[in-house]
Amino acid sequence: MNQAARRIGRTLAFVLPVVLILSGTLAVTAVPWAGNSGDSVLTASSKNASSQAGHRAQHEVLRDQLLSELQEKDPGVALTGLQEAITERPSLARHCASIARALGRAAVAKYGGAAHRAHAFSRPVCDTSFASGVAQAN
Repeated sequence: MNQAARRIGRTLAFVLPVVLILSGTLAVTAVPWAGNSGDSVLTASSKNASSQAGHRAQHEVLRDQLLSELQEKDPGVALTGLQEAITERPSLARHCASIARALGRAAVAKYGGAAHRAHAFSRPVCDTSFASGVAQAN
């Protein structure tokens, strides 16, 4: 009797998890929110990917806009615009340092080798990234 109980226990230990996994899988696919076709998720995601591929990221657009502004006016105006953009859209804050460095390099390019003139426009936006960009350009 003891041996028969062990055999039944081993069989259940093997079969029960398999049955539970299969029944759980079937239950999940049978719920109404699963949808009728599996390609609907793939189709929706591929549509989003193709429509986003043509658009540029917000931080790239902002960087280009501020670089243009720096060339037309001065680095101080561009840095103020950067700070305003970060305040309005906090999601851009993670790109602030790279944009400020690009502005620093562009300021040196605009004023030639006069790094002291570019440093004069430094603002406390994005720590010292603007100054870092000025230093990198020299």
